[in-house]
Amino acid sequence: MSFLSTTVAFIVALAILIVIHEYGHYLVARLCGVKVLRFSVGFGTPIWSRRMGADRTEWVIGALPIGGYVKKLDEGEAPVAAEELPRAFNRQSVWKRFAIVSAGPIANFLLAIVLYWALFLQGVQEAKPIVEAPEAGTVAAASGLSRGEMILKVNDEAVRSWQDVRWRILRLAVEKSPVRLEVIDEKQRLTWRTIDLGGFDLEGLEGDALARVGLRLYRPDIAAVIGRVTPGGVAQAAGLQPGDRIEAIDGRRIGNWDELVSAVRRNPGRTLKLALDRGGAKIELALAPEPVEQGGERIGRIGAAAMPDPQAMERMVATVRYGPAAALNMALARTWETSVFSLKVLGKMLIGQVSWKNLSGPVTIAEYAGQSASMGLGAYVAFLALISISLGVLNLLPIPLLDGGHLMYYVIEIVKGSPVSGRAMEVGQRVGLAALLVLMAFAFYNDINRLLSG
Repeated sequence: MSFLSTTVAFIVALAILIVIHEYGHYLVARLCGVKVLRFSVGFGTPIWSRRMGADRTEWVIGALPIGGYVKKLDEGEAPVAAEELPRAFNRQSVWKRFAIVSAGPIANFLLAIVLYWALFLQGVQEAKPIVEAPEAGTVAAASGLSRGEMILKVNDEAVRSWQDVRWRILRLAVEKSPVRLEVIDEKQRLTWRTIDLGGFDLEGLEGDALARVGLRLYRPDIAAVIGRVTPGGVAQAAGLQPGDRIEAIDGRRIGNWDELVSAVRRNPGRTLKLALDRGGAKIELALAPEPVEQGGERIGRIGAAAMPDPQAMERMVATVRYGPAAALNMALARTWETSVFSLKVLGKMLIGQVSWKNLSGPVTIAEYAGQSASMGLGAYVAFLALISISLGVLNLLPIPLLDGGHLMYYVIEIVKGSPVSGRAMEVGQRVGLAALLVLMAFAFYNDINRLLSG
């Protein structure tokens, strides 16, 4: 996806999440009778502003779209007229202040629930949980898993897609719990396979975590038949046409599309001789795969796609859809499970059991936004739901400057019967700022590392 498209997808995602979060604060503040002075999306110099409503609330779009805030009437920030004191935030009961501050993260969780509910209700096409032959020496291979077996359950939890399997195993991997898979083979025979995750490396939870234990998605044998050529690409320039069946490259037989792709990738810039069948006629062509960089590796590409195989697609793809009630139940469960998983990973980061390399900054998140948007609306909506949960969890951490830090102060106030002292809050602000700067430094460092390593 282009830089511009990725940037747009990222900014749209940020805007949606910020507006929902801040509107949660705004709405509950209004319901509690607190006067809202400003609702801002973004920081810095306003590029758009307008005053609206009975309270003449200023609605602002800032030049830096990296956050937002709701400014409330508060004696701690400016003098308040006597007639407006009952509407000042600091004059509200601790329970009202707690509700107003917690409303932002709660709004993020509610957004995730709504998005997941819509996805499960509408139905999404996902890969069926059919496994490829595990790589030798992996724990999946040791379990006895075979090519073509379909996973039905993970530790007694039914799964309907490869994404379900990935999610459930990822949760178990953090705990290093054993995985028991119920599978059915191509002859409809049921059996159980046990995968030991005791040695699972938690250095990086991103990427294909399943591949690290030997679990790979089944790849059907697709014929080496050209389905489409990219205009202006190497394949078109060499004379390849849709329907051409590649039989050999440099005299070596090509049995399927994967073998064709492998031969092309291994030979960037090198002239290859192709033997092909075109409607019964035997033809020979020569082409040199275009060299491109991918993940720090120099590979070859010719600009051609395989002929679609409807039967293989039908076997590999399932439409996962639920009724309204079941979809809501699934949405609630997915939001809860993701929140708990995020907290567990953060906790294990603090005690050194999970690497800080798993922390993502804005560059990585922007890449994910672009990738999900390029995959379609469903993938982008799922990305929004996931990031909304992450934002909600992050804001509930008991770190001063975050919503969770304020909630921590209110809990102390409820327990001791009086507000936290100004001195304690000042120290807390400094500690919170330091903690956030450390988190941001790790996130940016990881972003830069990923960029440099490709």
